[in-house]
Amino acid sequence: MNRSTLSSVAQKFILHWGEMGTRWGINRTVAQIHALLFLSPRPRPAEEIAATLGIARSNVSNSLHELQNWGIVRVVHVLGDRRDHFESMKDVFEMFRVITHERKKREIDPTLRLLQGCITEAGKAKSADRYTRERLTDLLQFFELTETAYLQLEKLPTAALLKLAKTGDRALRLLGMAKR
Repeated sequence: MNRSTLSSVAQKFILHWGEMGTRWGINRTVAQIHALLFLSPRPRPAEEIAATLGIARSNVSNSLHELQNWGIVRVVHVLGDRRDHFESMKDVFEMFRVITHERKKREIDPTLRLLQGCITEAGKAKSADRYTRERLTDLLQFFELTETAYLQLEKLPTAALLKLAKTGDRALRLLGMAKR
């Protein structure tokens, strides 16, 4: 299989997902492989992924490993074929829950720990000026609030999240924050 076997819509999406990946801090090839697997109705072996996207097999291997570490791609075995095949999560909501959880673990959690440590250290005499302590305290409070909101949303089943998202301005009105 090669690029020419992909529909123009699939090609467009794969290229776009790769571009978006770079904006999200994800390697372009990793994002393109994810897009291909997301659109694929069946698991694909690494050799086919490399041929379809026109990228080196070693690059595919490293990218697949990263996608597996994120938890959004898994190995599948196909009867009669000794090669590993790969498939992406298909449930969009579950996929974004996994991605959000991973990003929190990789980005938010270390920042929270650092801020907590900085504030503890800043509390000691002559470790930081008052302005620095205030700025770090404000930032820590923001991150803690964000984490609390995330943990509450993470517990909600997809149906509840959809219902909450669809309330739109009604939720703001309930909070007294929007005009009727």
